[in-house]
Amino acid sequence: MSMFTLIILLIGLGILLYSIVYTLLIGKERKAVKGDIDAELPENVQKHAYIRNPIFLAYAIFFGIVIVMIIYFALTWTW
Repeated sequence: MSMFTLIILLIGLGILLYSIVYTLLIGKERKAVKGDIDAELPENVQKHAYIRNPIFLAYAIFFGIVIVMIIYFALTWTW
């Protein structure tokens, strides 16, 4: 495995780990809210509904890594 691939893999894993922890923390916070009434969303989440969503973040990171790997292998592959 080349150094470039290893670095990209480590960066992706770090961001995915952050996303998982963030999702778990938000899930625990939502469990603390009791009752049938939905709680208000935090203002930061309301302003950035898609950027702050860890699921969208995980998908974006995955497809970003896949695209970078495809480009890398397309440029370095000997035909």
